Amino acid sequence: MCRNIKPLFNFEPPATNAEIHDAALQFVRKLSGTSKPSKRNEAAFEHAVNSIAACAQELLDALETSQPPRNREEEAAKARARSALRFA
Repeated sequence: MCRNIKPLFNFEPPATNAEIHDAALQFVRKLSGTSKPSKRNEAAFEHAVNSIAACAQELLDALETSQPPRNREEEAAKARARSALRFA
């Protein structure tokens, strides 16, 4: 899995549309092998990003859990600690 795509489910506050769009963009970049499409492929690229973002939003809206929502700051601190250990 691409390291730049972060889990978006079960956070307080919930994932924003921008976060979902950014994850979809990263996914399409990974699939296509390019970070910026050519002019010829730009429309297909944007269509894919928007379609995946819409599907991701549907998925996040449909998922259910009995776990309490996670705190974004706590999860970010854990990620920074893992990174510090990894790159120390």
